Amino acid sequence: MSTVQSASRISGLFERCRADGRKAFIAYITAGDPSPAHTTRLVLALERAGVDLIEVGVPFSDPIADGPVIQRASDRALRAGTNLAQVLNIVREIRGDSQIPLLLFSYMNPLLRHGFERLGAEAADAGVDGVLLTDLSIEEGQEPAAKLRAHGLDTVFLAAPTSTERRLRLIAERSSGFIYLVSRTGVTGEQQSLASSARTLTQKMRELTDLPLAIGFGVSTPDQVAEVAQLADGVVIGSAIVRFIEGNAEAPDLPERLEKFVSELTAPLRRS
Repeated sequence: MSTVQSASRISGLFERCRADGRKAFIAYITAGDPSPAHTTRLVLALERAGVDLIEVGVPFSDPIADGPVIQRASDRALRAGTNLAQVLNIVREIRGDSQIPLLLFSYMNPLLRHGFERLGAEAADAGVDGVLLTDLSIEEGQEPAAKLRAHGLDTVFLAAPTSTERRLRLIAERSSGFIYLVSRTGVTGEQQSLASSARTLTQKMRELTDLPLAIGFGVSTPDQVAEVAQLADGVVIGSAIVRFIEGNAEAPDLPERLEKFVSELTAPLRRS
């Protein structure tokens, strides 16, 4: 097995979880939704709710891997003036209050415009721990990943049920921190049940890497969190959290409401 070595907050998190005999809870939010001023307070609320790692989504005008919930969140964030530079400033603000692992979750276009060498330096300086490139082909990922890792950033790639064995091997070789397993084909969004393909994909990746594996896409309930925890090292929830933010965006106590909502989702991992 070939595994990229990492000493980041992300790898440290999974080591602690393994030592404690528990699984990691990973939450996605779109930076700047419902406004840039909200994001730091929402991240801190998620941490209080038991979230271990946060995917900080960079809003993009054409989020092709995402369903309507996250599409709307990106639109709201862009309308509020959120861009990549502002997302990095938000990360700096978060670092004034928290050392929770932060993964920049982005499509390629905003990062290409910024430049990967510049991004690596600025993201590391801001306090980002890693980058997940949603629409970067793994075959073309070696150079961008090397530029980011030169600044100590983890590079997380997506593995899907439709990925060939060759692609899964490349994902194993070029990922660091953890590998994100897409539980099913299609876009992000809440589902009534976990796809059976998640188990098969997890078994395939276990044969190729020692890196932690996290499952996302479609996980949205405490029962599904408990089910995923039986398969993987981490559970990822995005759309359910973003939908809750959307539905409570005007509430003055949005952070407190979000904390209560997400505490119910993380509860199965605290009991395990």
